Amino acid sequence: MAAEWLEESSRGPHWLGFLADASDLLAGTLDPDMVPAIIAQVVVPRLSSWCAVYTSDNSGPLRLVYLWHADEARIDGLREQLADMDIDAADTRVTSMIHLPESQVLAVPLTARGRGLGMMCLGRPDRFPDEVIQFAEDIGRRAALATDNARLYAQQAAANRALQRSLLPPNEPEVPGLDYGVIYEPAGEANEVGGDFYDLFKAGDDSWRFAIGDVCGTGPEAAAVTGLARHTLRLLAREGYGVAAVLGRLNQAILEEGERARFLTLLHGDITPVPDGLEVRLVSAGHPEALRLKPSGKVEAVTTPQSLLGVFHEVVFEADTVHLDHGDVLLAVTDGVTERRSGGRLLDDDGGLAKLLAECAGLSARAVAERIRRGAAEFASEPSADDLAIVVLRAR
Repeated sequence: MAAEWLEESSRGPHWLGFLADASDLLAGTLDPDMVPAIIAQVVVPRLSSWCAVYTSDNSGPLRLVYLWHADEARIDGLREQLADMDIDAADTRVTSMIHLPESQVLAVPLTARGRGLGMMCLGRPDRFPDEVIQFAEDIGRRAALATDNARLYAQQAAANRALQRSLLPPNEPEVPGLDYGVIYEPAGEANEVGGDFYDLFKAGDDSWRFAIGDVCGTGPEAAAVTGLARHTLRLLAREGYGVAAVLGRLNQAILEEGERARFLTLLHGDITPVPDGLEVRLVSAGHPEALRLKPSGKVEAVTTPQSLLGVFHEVVFEADTVHLDHGDVLLAVTDGVTERRSGGRLLDDDGGLAKLLAECAGLSARAVAERIRRGAAEFASEPSADDLAIVVLRAR
C-alpha cells in the first residue's frame, strides 16, 4: 500500500505536499528529544513498517533513542532484534542496506553541516523501491538539520541559563531583624540573558547591602555590565565605601567600558539593624522609586530620583536615609513591573504600584513579593516581554 501511494504521489502534487508537511513538523520543534519521535511518525507507515532512530554525541557510538512500528505489539520483539544488529558497522556517510530476519533495513545517515549526528533505520518486509530510498534520504537530510538546530538551541539556552545564574546571588544571608523576599523572572524562552539583577549580601560585621538593577538591553553585552555592577558593588562595599560613593565609582567603571558600556538603573542600599527596626541608607540611580508600606496601609515613596549610571562623567550621588519600624515594608522593583503594559496603560500609571502595595499590609516579605509578581502578571493577558525583579525588605 505504501509503495503504491509513493508511486502515485511521486508523479503528482501529493509527494511535494507530504514533504512540505514533514519539513514543517521537523522545523517546528527546538527540543532535541522530540525530533527522533517526529522522524519516526513521519516515515511510518508511509515509507516503512518501522523506524529506529540512532544518535551519537561528539562522534561517540550510536545509541537507539526512538523506535516505532506500525504494529505496536511488535515493538518489543523488534527492539531485541535491533540489539543484535551491528549498527556501528554501517557506513554513516552513505545510505546502505542491512538485513534482519523478516526485514530489509534501509540505513540513512543523519548528517548536517558536515557532522554525523546519527542514523535513521527504516524497515519493511519487501524491497525498497528507488523512489522510497530517494524520499528517505531527503527526509534524512531535513531531519539531520532539525536535529542539529535543536541541539544548538538547547546548548545556547543552557549556556544562557548558566550565565544568568552566575549573575544572581549564590546565597542569601540571614540578617538580624530582617524578613525579606526576592523574585527574579527572565522574559522569553531563556534564549537571551536578561539585564535585570538583584543582590543581598553581608558588607561588614553589622551591615548588609542590597541592590536591584536593570541594564539596558539583553544578551552578552548586558550580562557583562551586570557582572561588572554586581562584583563592583560587593568589592567596594566590603572595603567600606558608602552607598553613594559606590555608585560614583561604579558609574566611572561603566563609562570606562567605552563602546561596550550600557546604561544601568540601580537602587543600592545598606541595612543596619537598630533597636526599633532597621536603618536603611539608599541611592536610586535612575531606578523606579522605592516604596515604604506602613502596617496601617499607608504607602509613600522614599527615594530621591538621581542620574542613571553610564551617562554622565561628573555626577555626585547622595544617599537617602529611611527608617523601617517593626512591620514596615520597603519595596523595590525593576521596570518589568512598573512598565507592564495593557493596551495603552502601564501598571504604575496613577500610582498603580503603590495601590497594589497598599493591599499587602500585614503580609510577610515573601507574600508581598508574590502579590506584586501576581499583580504584574494579571495586569495584562499577554506574556511579559521584559525581565522582572522584586526585592522586599520587612523589619521584623
